[in-house]
Amino acid sequence: MTDDDGNKVHADASTFSSGVTKEEAYEQVLMQAEGLFFEQRNWVCNLANTASLLWHAYKSMPGASAEVNWAGFYTIDPLSTPQKPQLILAPFQGAVACQTILFGRGVCGTAALKQTTQLVPDVRLFPGHIACDARSLSEIVVPIVVDGRTVAIIDVDCAVVGGFDEVDKRWLERLGGLVGGGCDWP
Repeated sequence: MTDDDGNKVHADASTFSSGVTKEEAYEQVLMQAEGLFFEQRNWVCNLANTASLLWHAYKSMPGASAEVNWAGFYTIDPLSTPQKPQLILAPFQGAVACQTILFGRGVCGTAALKQTTQLVPDVRLFPGHIACDARSLSEIVVPIVVDGRTVAIIDVDCAVVGGFDEVDKRWLERLGGLVGGGCDWP
């Protein structure tokens, strides 16, 4: 859709039909993100739009996905050192969150350190879980790795146990690849 001057209306990208399947919603997220990234490589801008896309996508899905209560990003903190790397809060949707997380701490820090997706059905059973929001009961964290280094993570929390599955993992990993390659990272 365009405005009266023929410019693309970006807000339309976050319009999702209610009751779509996970696959349909994630496919739309990837397609819309790719369009929004066209000729825009600023990581702040792209992460902000992607967090919004994810938030609106989850709110359109049936079941546990609609119970997502936080969706967004942490990036490598430019003030951290190689000896003590940490993540810093980046664009997100949801309640106020933890500001910094050391690599290796909690679900986010573990994903950043190990460079592997962390799919956690019940965060209360994850050793060292950091409870930014006590309402979050399950979590998925996908590392964004560029040239062998973790530059960011996608973090999504859900207010029900078992809120995420292999479908979420597969699509969020695809999104992580798109985000990693679609931004100029500091």
